[in-house]
Amino acid sequence: MNKQEAIDKLLNGEMKLYQVDREFSPEEATNIRREFLEKKYSIDLVNISNYSLDMEKASKRNIENSIGVLQLPMGIAGPLKINGQYCKREVFVPLATSEGALVASINRGASTITASGGVNTIVTSDFMTRAPVIKTNSASDALLIKQWFVDNFTDLKELAESTTSHGKLLKIDPILIVGSYVYPRFVYSTGDSMGMNMVTIATEKILDKLAQESDAKHIALSGNVCVDKKPAAINVVEGRGKSVVADILIPKEIVNKKLKTTAEAIVEVNITKNLIGSAAAGSMAFNAHYANMVAAIFLATGQDAAHVVEGSLGITTAENRDGDLYFSVNLPDLPIATVGGGTSLEVANEGLNILGVAGSGKAREFAEIVAGTVLAGELSLIGALAAGHLARAHQELGRG
Repeated sequence: MNKQEAIDKLLNGEMKLYQVDREFSPEEATNIRREFLEKKYSIDLVNISNYSLDMEKASKRNIENSIGVLQLPMGIAGPLKINGQYCKREVFVPLATSEGALVASINRGASTITASGGVNTIVTSDFMTRAPVIKTNSASDALLIKQWFVDNFTDLKELAESTTSHGKLLKIDPILIVGSYVYPRFVYSTGDSMGMNMVTIATEKILDKLAQESDAKHIALSGNVCVDKKPAAINVVEGRGKSVVADILIPKEIVNKKLKTTAEAIVEVNITKNLIGSAAAGSMAFNAHYANMVAAIFLATGQDAAHVVEGSLGITTAENRDGDLYFSVNLPDLPIATVGGGTSLEVANEGLNILGVAGSGKAREFAEIVAGTVLAGELSLIGALAAGHLARAHQELGRG
């Protein structure tokens, strides 16, 4: 079969999109699917077709039915000085976004931070979770299954860890019972990978043992108590991925010079907007826009973009300390990686290299950089709101 024959078969409905891969190389199959769309809809996809990415490599682990690539503008903000447990240096942060004014705002926050001596960052916890749903015959049977997990934890830990050289089962907590259903939340350390595949395989091994020793039936490997890619109070309270706190004390004169406002005004905006406003709306995110910074870094470094919904959770605090400004961001749920998944894509790997965190042993350092960047963007926006500059900035930098 040649290229034109494949396109004709796609147009006539005689071939499925995925079947093209059986006849052609990944790059050829990509071109065929794209040209099929061009002919079907009489459109030109020239920009989607321009890429330097290794499609053969990507097709093995990152994409199906490929037609090309998405390109977003990438900018940098910095230097951003970080005084962390793992990151103790100045960085320039790559940010991929189509939102005008965002990079400029983060850059202003980074300038304020660096002029103040740097942002302090700490990783307070580091783990990944998987929580299946298990069906029993009654609530009393569910309680027996819960106790089985408690009594056999040592054996289950050994069994789970036999599936991976990096993952460690730390605990099974909580173990929720809802009627006849049991939801055990398995908590693992996963090293520098984000770890979802790792914990899924390890948990499945435990469920196989449960099936051998009881009549309980696991309904789904994920029962939504993990909680993956959804906003959830349990992740805010217990944490998931990397839990990180960043804080800074900014002298009064720098608040005035860099942010054109006062600590008192910033505190008032934070209380009325981030705390009271969020509570009134029933939000789980007591912040201004963590998602902006998290999404821009995630896209620039090959993270799973769907985890932005988790990274957007967190609380911003601000205090007026005799005219100086104490400011903090708290990110309890930041699933990130420096190896595996999308981090191996060429552009993403270059983004991690800009930060100096590509490869093993760098995940916690990366988490601190993300938290510092979130603080920079959060500080800048709250400062702009306090000074009344937000609309002007978007008119000047974000207009079409």
